[in-house]
Amino acid sequence: MESFAYHPILPEAADDLTPYRRLGQLGASAMELGGRSFLHVPAEAIRLLTAEAMRDLAHLLRPGHLAQLSAILDDPEASPNDRFVALELLRNANIAAGGVLPGCQDTGTAIVKAAKGQQVLTDGDDREAISRGVFDTFQTSNLRYSQLAPTGMFSERNTGNNLPAEIAIEAVPGAEYKFLFIAKGGGSANKSFLYQKSRALLNPESLLDFLDGELREIGTSACPPYHLAVVIGGTSAEYALSVAKLASTRYLDHLPVEGTGNGEALRDPHWEAKILDLTRSFGIGAQFGGKYFCHDVRVVRLPRHAASCPVAIALSCSADRQAMAKITRDGVFLEELEADPARFLPSETEKSIGGESVRVDLDQPMEAILGALSAHPVKTRLSLTGTLVVARDTAHARIKQRLDAGEEMPDYLRRHPVYYAGPAKTPKGYASGSFGPTTAGRMDSYVEQFQMAGGSLVMLAKGNRSRAVVDSCARHGGFYLGSIGGPGARLGADAIRAKEVLEYPELGMEAVWRIRVEDFPAFTVIDDKGNDFFAEVSRPIRIRARQD
Repeated sequence: MESFAYHPILPEAADDLTPYRRLGQLGASAMELGGRSFLHVPAEAIRLLTAEAMRDLAHLLRPGHLAQLSAILDDPEASPNDRFVALELLRNANIAAGGVLPGCQDTGTAIVKAAKGQQVLTDGDDREAISRGVFDTFQTSNLRYSQLAPTGMFSERNTGNNLPAEIAIEAVPGAEYKFLFIAKGGGSANKSFLYQKSRALLNPESLLDFLDGELREIGTSACPPYHLAVVIGGTSAEYALSVAKLASTRYLDHLPVEGTGNGEALRDPHWEAKILDLTRSFGIGAQFGGKYFCHDVRVVRLPRHAASCPVAIALSCSADRQAMAKITRDGVFLEELEADPARFLPSETEKSIGGESVRVDLDQPMEAILGALSAHPVKTRLSLTGTLVVARDTAHARIKQRLDAGEEMPDYLRRHPVYYAGPAKTPKGYASGSFGPTTAGRMDSYVEQFQMAGGSLVMLAKGNRSRAVVDSCARHGGFYLGSIGGPGARLGADAIRAKEVLEYPELGMEAVWRIRVEDFPAFTVIDDKGNDFFAEVSRPIRIRARQD
C-alpha cells in the first residue's frame, strides 16, 4: 500500500519579493495561550487595512505594470495606435496618483481573498470588518457605486455603497494573516470564460487552434493591453476559473515549471511565450490595431478528473488593480504600489507616438458630422470637441420603451453623438469625475431601432460590435467610434469641460447626461460603408491559412 503524503495543488508563495509598506502595529500583537504562540488581530486593524487597500487600488498601479506600458513606447514594432494608447494610460496613471480621481470610472467589485493562519485570533466576523473597510473608502472617495441588489426576480436597486464585497477566507497553518485585495471592473470580469473540453484538446495543434479562435473573441471591450491567464485542467469547473483569476493577478508566479505527478499545479513558460506570440499576430493591438493585445500571459496546468478537461481564461485589464497585504507580529503591511508614475512617462511625449489626429467639431449639425467622419477610413485617430449625450444600459431600455409605445426618438439622440458611459463621483472643483467608456456590445440590440428612428447615428464607446451594428450603420449612414478603454481619470480631468443631467436623474450614474468635451481622443471603428476594423482581425490566422 502506498504511504500517504500531502501535496497541495497550489503551494503557498514566499512573499520576500513583494515590496510592502508598513501601516503600523494597529493593535496586532503576539500572545501566549496554553503554551502556544498566537497572533491577536483586532477587527479595527482589518477594517483599516481594507480601507487603505481599496483606496490605493483606485488610484495606484504596480510599478511592473507601468514599466510594461512604458516599454511599448520604446518598441519600434509597436504601432502608432499602440503607442498612443500606452501614452494615454500612463498619463491617466499620473492623474489618478494624485488621489482625487480614480484611474478607472468603474471602481469595481471589491474582491478579497485571505489566508488566515490557525494561530490568528480575531474579534467577531472578519467578513464584516472587511466589508466595513470597503464601505468606508467608497463613502469617502470619488468612486462609483456599481453593485445592484435584487429586490425581486426582475427588479433591482443600487446598494449605494458598493457592497456587497466578494470575500473568501481560507484556514491555513501558521500565525500570519495574508490578503489579496482586488478591484474588478465589469469589463474585465465579463471576459472570464469556461470551456468544458476533453482529452482531445491536449496536443499542441488542437490547443493552439482553440486559443487562436477563442482569444480573439475577448476583443478590446475589457481595455487591453491585458495580463492574460489560461488554465488547463481543474478538479472542478469553478476551481479552474478561480485559479485563472488568481493567475491573472500574478499571484501564482511562484508555481513550479515541472510537475511531480502528485497533483501540484505547474506553470508552463514555453506555452506562455507561445500564446503571447499568438496574440501579437492578431493585429488587434492595444485596442485599435498593432501588437500589444497582451502585456504577458500566464499558463497554469492543473490536475483533472479523467472524464473532464475544463479550460478557463481570465484577464486583468489596463486597470490592473490588486495588492497583497499581511498582518504579522511585526505589524500590518500593504503592498507598495507606484506613487510616482510620472517617472515612466517619456520626456517628449508627442514624439513617442507619431501620427496625427483628425479634428471633428461635434457642435455641427449631425449631417455635417457624418460627412466629416465619412471622409476617413476605419482606424483613423480622431480628436472630438463639442457636445456629447451620455446614455448606457438602463437609459437605452427606457428610450426603447418609449419608441415601442409610439413616441418619437428624443431630440438629443438625433442632434448629438451618444457616448456609452457612466461617471464616478465629481470631486469638488472639477467639471467631472472619472468618466471613461463602457462596453459597447451591451447596447447592440438597440442600434437598428434607434438609427431607424434617427438617433444614435454616431456612437462612442469601447470594444467591438456585432454584425447587426455594422449592417445598421451601412443602411442608415451611421458610425461607431472607439474610445480608449481605461483612462477614465485623464478623460475626466483633461477632456470633459462640463456635465449636466438631461433625463432620468433617479438612475444615478446611469442617467442621461450632456457633456461638453475638448480634444476627446477616439478612433473610427465602424463606418457608413460597412467597414469594421474588428472584422479584419476576427478570423483565426491558423484556420484562415489552411482554408486559403
